[in-house]
Amino acid sequence: MSDFADLARRALQDSGYSMRAAARAIHYDLSYLSRVLNGKQAPSAKLADALDGLVGAGGALSAVLLDDDEHSRVIRSAERPSRVDAGTVDALARVLSAYRRLDDALDPESVIPATLTQVNDVTRMLKGARGVHRDRLVAVASEYAQFAGWMLAQVRRDDEAVSLLTQALELADEIGDGTLAAQALNFRGYLARRQGRQQGVARWYSAAAHTPGAHPAQRLGDMLQSAAGLAALGETDRALRMVDDAERLADTAAAVPPPETAYWLTPGFNRLNMGLCTLALGRYDEAADHFSAGLAALPPDQQGAAWTREHRDALARAVAVR
Repeated sequence: MSDFADLARRALQDSGYSMRAAARAIHYDLSYLSRVLNGKQAPSAKLADALDGLVGAGGALSAVLLDDDEHSRVIRSAERPSRVDAGTVDALARVLSAYRRLDDALDPESVIPATLTQVNDVTRMLKGARGVHRDRLVAVASEYAQFAGWMLAQVRRDDEAVSLLTQALELADEIGDGTLAAQALNFRGYLARRQGRQQGVARWYSAAAHTPGAHPAQRLGDMLQSAAGLAALGETDRALRMVDDAERLADTAAAVPPPETAYWLTPGFNRLNMGLCTLALGRYDEAADHFSAGLAALPPDQQGAAWTREHRDALARAVAVR
């Protein structure tokens, strides 16, 4: 309830709504809305949907709420983590999916505080977890940590991002989940690119691409981004060899759905990674074509995501110099 209140308040602020204006726009009593947004009263499903529609969250904001059964399960598991059950893990995974969708709808700064609360709660539960459902909880905890690390990397809270991505990698390794491990390494590469450290870009993305158990779509995207780092360092021959390796994976990557933990890795999305690579290689016409096609291929709910600014800015640079 408190996480919903925090997210809703910040989403309204981002959208330019005061509490009074929001109450008027969705036809709700101001005092009731105030109690909900201050975490003093649980919202009805109808109110949650109304707020979601007002801020254009596409259902992601209302989806962070637990239903009564989920809430009871999570509370019991938090109090007695040694008895964590499948329903609790399912509920936590579903909420995480909603948070990921919020990343496409809201500014990162608006999602980070509640995300960090979720990471702390799940990590605390994991410490006492036992039994047959523990490995699934480890996977969810790894996903929460890597998602939080990604969000922090976007806003350059670098030390916190590194700490959480390291935690995510260790948890993934604990259960031998290659897709989760590769994604944590991928986000380290993203952070290196944000920092302008091309050695780190080449290193982290290469490590992600060669992680045992990584999905072909992950390996494809990681090779292209590692090649971009190599090209920026002037190691053109190595970059081109890596591009060749990536292109040989393209059909395999397109033939199977991306992993649920990296659902965005469609062939269209990987056009954006090819854009980063060809831009670094100085192939500006190709880069512009890849960025344009990749951005156009994004689902409607991702079109305005904050993370697309990097690719839109790169497209503008490619067009300006080609």
